[in-house]
Amino acid sequence: MDTPASPPALDAGTALVLIDLQQGILSLPTARPADEILRNGIALAEAFRAHKLPVVLVNVAWSPDGCDLPTTDVDRPGPATAPPAAFSEIPAELAALGDVTVTKRHWGAFTGTELDLQLRRRGIHKIVLAGISTSIGVESTARTAWEHSYGLVFAEDATADLDAGSHAHTFGKIFPRIGRVSSTREIIAALDSLR
Repeated sequence: MDTPASPPALDAGTALVLIDLQQGILSLPTARPADEILRNGIALAEAFRAHKLPVVLVNVAWSPDGCDLPTTDVDRPGPATAPPAAFSEIPAELAALGDVTVTKRHWGAFTGTELDLQLRRRGIHKIVLAGISTSIGVESTARTAWEHSYGLVFAEDATADLDAGSHAHTFGKIFPRIGRVSSTREIIAALDSLR
């Protein structure tokens, strides 16, 4: 995936939001290896923490009785029962004290959560976004963030989909229209330039 010629413009009003980097989703057969996505997510999180900028870890989970699972009539429904609690656990090597955690029950991280409140109360106006999966959780979150007037930077090499074509479509057609496509290395370099 091509990235812009210049690094993304970041400032003290920028937060990192990582979508669904959790045990159950990291075990799925992603088009780009999930261990690479996790490794780049960890690198981004460490860089944001080093600059005292917020790290938001979003996971998806449902109550054990499954009563909060989506129930709409669709051709390809999601899970019929809630997965075990371990499915939603964020890997210990990713999480750190002081991170903001948000649990969602839909594709996007803004719907029915306090994500917008957590970001705005910290003075955040720009989001670096990454995670799994590109065309579902990440794209749904990105579209809402853009509609809420957040600036967006997408870490392409810290994002994956179960389907390579879906990833390519989102990064080739959608994300360039609502934000800047970048890489982990470029984002960390932009953070380091804030010193």
